[in-house]
Amino acid sequence: METDTTEERLTRLLENQQWPLRYMFKFIVPNRDGNVDKVNQLMPSNGKLSYKHTPNLQYVSITCVAQMHSAEEIVGITSRVVAIPGAMAL
Repeated sequence: METDTTEERLTRLLENQQWPLRYMFKFIVPNRDGNVDKVNQLMPSNGKLSYKHTPNLQYVSITCVAQMHSAEEIVGITSRVVAIPGAMAL
């Protein structure tokens, strides 16, 4: 589910005049239905991934730091990830 903050995020990113830049994606997804694998497939191939699980293993926090080339690229990845049921962007 995409929220109205996507437009705000794009506006803030477009203010940056220095591209490419290192960007940190952070998502929380339910640990079921292959959601973690779905997010991994959407992350940039040059990204460094890390994971944290909640104590009851119901959710996974996924962080990816990657070199990005444009604001549109960042928003596109974020939009595709939050379309996964239960996924949230931080």
